[in-house]
Amino acid sequence: MIALKEIDRSNFFDVIKLGVSDEQKGFVATNVFSLAQAKAFPECIPLAIYADEVLVGFTMYCLDQEDHEYWIYRLMIDTKHQSKGYGKAAMEKLIERIQDDKQHRVIFISFEPENMWAQQLYEKLGFEVDGRVIDGEIVYKLEY
Repeated sequence: MIALKEIDRSNFFDVIKLGVSDEQKGFVATNVFSLAQAKAFPECIPLAIYADEVLVGFTMYCLDQEDHEYWIYRLMIDTKHQSKGYGKAAMEKLIERIQDDKQHRVIFISFEPENMWAQQLYEKLGFEVDGRVIDGEIVYKLEY
């Protein structure tokens, strides 16, 4: 079972030790960078991803200050835990969490064009092309 948990002193060091394969490093910021970003941008909410009490990944979302919409900024599953369905399950949990805010009706996400894994995952979850490219990343949206 997947759970999203706050990052605190009990799991901070374990979260920053998580990593992706060398081929994936260009697709996602490090967790250290993301946690620093969350400190500087308090609207960002970083969360640890657990599968049955085992730390398997990291995600971060926010209510963007510029467009006042929800964006999923990060999703990473540690290289040791990939291809087990954790990314999809974590995204489903995160989408449910965001949808609790009934004042919004869309979630945005962006990814590198070469990241076919991300594209396939997001399309399976119902995300569609938004038509924008921001900082070289393709933007997808999920309307609900």
